[in-house]
Amino acid sequence: MMHFPTRRAVLGATSAMTLLALTACGNVAGGSTDSSKFPSGPISVTVGQAAGGSTDLIARAVAEGASKTLGTPMPVVNKPGANGALATKEVAGKPADGQNLLLVTASLVTITPLAVTAEEAVNIDDLDIITGLSQDDYVLVASTQSGFKTIKDVTGAGRNITFGTTGVGTGSQLAQTVLFKQANVQGTDVPFDSGKPALTAVLGNQVELATIQLGEAMPQIQAGKVAPLLVFSEERNTFLPDVPTAKESRYDVPVAQYRAVAAPKGTSQVAKDKLLAAFKETFKSEAYQEFNKKNMLTPKEISGEEVVTQWKEYAAKYKSLVEKYDISLSGTK
Repeated sequence: MMHFPTRRAVLGATSAMTLLALTACGNVAGGSTDSSKFPSGPISVTVGQAAGGSTDLIARAVAEGASKTLGTPMPVVNKPGANGALATKEVAGKPADGQNLLLVTASLVTITPLAVTAEEAVNIDDLDIITGLSQDDYVLVASTQSGFKTIKDVTGAGRNITFGTTGVGTGSQLAQTVLFKQANVQGTDVPFDSGKPALTAVLGNQVELATIQLGEAMPQIQAGKVAPLLVFSEERNTFLPDVPTAKESRYDVPVAQYRAVAAPKGTSQVAKDKLLAAFKETFKSEAYQEFNKKNMLTPKEISGEEVVTQWKEYAAKYKSLVEKYDISLSGTK
């Protein structure tokens, strides 16, 4: 509770009573609401990506489960733009009352800052991270017409190769670009707005390769319409156990997409504890666990503190790779 100095010479008995009432309600000078009454209504979950994508689906699955525990609706609001930066800055500026949450992606705070100006970048310290959610691995896929069946086919091609990514400042772009630098492969980067159009371009051989999140690529992999060459996770993905990692192929490109639930900085501990308890109940539910399996997501249900620590480590790692290989993710070099 904020401390207000005594104003004996100014406040009469009535004014003093009014001040005490306002302080108890937490509404003085636009302050936060009484956290003991949280939640006080619907909890909005903002997603900085379009409806139907991986981040949106995860947000809806988490919100559906947590809303039952909290006993209040948790509508998902899509506000795509700038890889989620617009939505993130909007939510960060909202009252820290726990009623406005954000599904934040690791790439936004670890990779996008390498492609935009400091003013445009998002800082994880501007948010309170409630909990980590899951790991979504990237897979390098090739069109059937390219003739590439292994990464050695790519490195031995001896020609320029067109490759698609899911956009500027994304894990897809970083993984693909660093891989080509380390393997001394000449390539032309074709950025798309998301994984779906990038995958469509591979299917039509408009690009020969693309780095896409596994959940989006798996149906076409299983149908034999694209060939998986490697995954960019630290270890082999359990859903693609026969596909080697980039590390196994001697390329130091450990890149994956991680997601977490965040709230505006300064959210009360009471609200954060209630939210975390609701999310933990969701994680234990059979419906949510089946959702993860269906979408090829590996649980990464770590604490908010661990999320901050790990994401900052990834940010430092990615920055060092970009500097080492003189890469410009913004395309200015």
